[in-house]
Amino acid sequence: MTTMTLDGYLATIERDADAGLFHGEVINTRDVLTFQGRSPEDLKQAFAETLADYSQWCAERGKSPEKPFSGTFTVRLDPELHRKIAAAAATAHQSLNSFVGTTLAKAAG
Repeated sequence: MTTMTLDGYLATIERDADAGLFHGEVINTRDVLTFQGRSPEDLKQAFAETLADYSQWCAERGKSPEKPFSGTFTVRLDPELHRKIAAAAATAHQSLNSFVGTTLAKAAG
């Protein structure tokens, strides 16, 4: 599957050969944002227009557009694992956040 990014938003792209269209769907928000185009250039333009429409729609409702991946997330762990990770961070002379971020970055490649 192909992806496309714009302003931090990530969309998956699928080709519908029968219809002669490319379909895009933003995957890193809870809001449903889709777009389509007949060529890659059309698709890029439609993606930008969808994001602009989304921003305007939110403004009309007095809400902020959902920003993809704020950098904050909550993880629930077994208390013993939490203790082990905190100990490993302390041993590495890192904060828990820094240690977890570094470890996850290595795992993600």
